Amino acid sequence: MTGELIYAFRVMRLSLLDAGGAPIGRLEDVVVVSGRTSSAPQVLGFVATSQRRRIFVNANRVASLDNAGARLKSWDVDFHPFKPKEGERLLKIGVINQKVGDEVVSDVALRLREDGRTPGWEVSKVRLARRNALRRRPTYRLVDWDTVASLFAPTTEMAAEAARLRDMHPSDVAGFVRALPLTQRRQLAEAMDDERLADLLEELPEAEQLRLIEGLDLERLMNVLDEMEYDDLADLLAEMPGEQRSRILDEMDEDDAAMMRQLLSYQEGTAGALMTPDIIVLGPNATVAEALAHIRDPEWLVSIAAQVFVTNPPFRAPTGRYLGVVHFQRLLREPPSMELGRCLEQEPTVTVDMPDREVAEVLASYNMLAMGVCDSAQRLLGAITVDDVLDRTLPADWRQRRRQVAPK
Repeated sequence: MTGELIYAFRVMRLSLLDAGGAPIGRLEDVVVVSGRTSSAPQVLGFVATSQRRRIFVNANRVASLDNAGARLKSWDVDFHPFKPKEGERLLKIGVINQKVGDEVVSDVALRLREDGRTPGWEVSKVRLARRNALRRRPTYRLVDWDTVASLFAPTTEMAAEAARLRDMHPSDVAGFVRALPLTQRRQLAEAMDDERLADLLEELPEAEQLRLIEGLDLERLMNVLDEMEYDDLADLLAEMPGEQRSRILDEMDEDDAAMMRQLLSYQEGTAGALMTPDIIVLGPNATVAEALAHIRDPEWLVSIAAQVFVTNPPFRAPTGRYLGVVHFQRLLREPPSMELGRCLEQEPTVTVDMPDREVAEVLASYNMLAMGVCDSAQRLLGAITVDDVLDRTLPADWRQRRRQVAPK
């Protein structure tokens, strides 16, 4: 619960559970990164042992952390070996047992944060131990993290810069980064965590994305690309040289690679090239309560979580026949037990070959945040969101002309 403390040593004894609750490994350490200015250090993720491998589990992929263990939101597990990056601190290795004056750090207390930002864990307290020659047992005291802030301070200038940028909107980060020389941009990219770097890439023109990731090794690059939205990733891949694009597609999960190849096959300037397949799709017999549970997930974009698309099975693109859509406001007005088939709204869909200008006109005419894309058999292929339409219809240099915002 929010405000309750959970200690690092306790976390490091927990099992790693898959989405079904079955143990697949054990947590070994907690990875934290410095917060911005006076903000508490944030838990980036956990180091775990699974299948005899030491892997990294992003905190955003953890659905719950309690006595039962750390339970994942999905069945996907990244088994690439864990390699700490610049600016990251491991509590067990880098903080616990460190000396602070005549005391030693014996444990670190974490707190679940839910303050309007994306929920997550942060460092709250540090437990210090002092040994006395006249006593057999040490004495302990619990202090606020900022009392010993030097334990979590960034080790380099770029790591400190990445920490300052962490809580800024990605669009503002992009404006700041664009003003830096290319060498410093790449150094900053190295210091950012994968998710934050992915957010930054999505706010930059594709040509600048390519220059920024040029120095990343393939493993780091794959981790970053895995955090990008499908449509943004497709745009980036389309700008890559053919050999580089093929190498990345070969490294991808088979299903993701097939999805990306499909997106890349759509002609530039059409609905297919604007579309994302990553949407919420449920059947007509699903309930309002189930739909609300899906859109409550903070991982969804606002424009995607504003509605649930309803189709016959299967519910992954290409789905069964498209039936309609249920908007978030309607879900809030209906009883939790009501089936979605009883509160459907009929809204226009578009085909993959519709010109993007016509897509913008349909979206504006019906005041929609997202619009379904169907094939000739009325199977849902994905959706187009208003932010992607704006990105395509605004002048090509609109990002460059935005006011640059420096971090405070």
